[in-house]
Amino acid sequence: MKIVTTPMCEEIVRLAGIKDYAVNKFPQKGEGDLAVLLSESRVEMDAIQIKINTSTQIFESIKKISGLAGNEQSDEEILSYFDDYELCMKYLNSDFKRDVNVKVYSEFLKDIVSDVGFNIVTDGFDYVIYPDYLKDNVIETENTVEIPSHNSVSKNPFDKAELRYGILENLI
Repeated sequence: MKIVTTPMCEEIVRLAGIKDYAVNKFPQKGEGDLAVLLSESRVEMDAIQIKINTSTQIFESIKKISGLAGNEQSDEEILSYFDDYELCMKYLNSDFKRDVNVKVYSEFLKDIVSDVGFNIVTDGFDYVIYPDYLKDNVIETENTVEIPSHNSVSKNPFDKAELRYGILENLI
């Protein structure tokens, strides 16, 4: 089976133990048998869509893709990938509850905001959290927090999550 992945998912494919794959920002039918891409992406070929915004999503994506490769990794093997990422490990399967109310301008940020334990509200918020690409849509002017989106950070999902968790932890 020939697998094609997007640059944002390449690290997951690699960690899952798939050695023979192609990378294309826009996988196309005929280029491979299966595409591995982010959940919000669309292609005209068979695809497995993954989320990699939070530690748990990263873990589950590696598990899912390694199973696809016929090389299903144990939880311990996958956990070893988290060793150098303190915040990713901290928020893996976390159940934090904090007394911080936030308004969130993006669906993908809601997952990571929830991991940190913030309450997502529409009124009476302490902070407004938005991705960099929606900066011009933010109507609030105080207590705003800009989070780098996919295109503005490392393609490594661990580095990306660490950066975002770090920004949010500074609000605590």
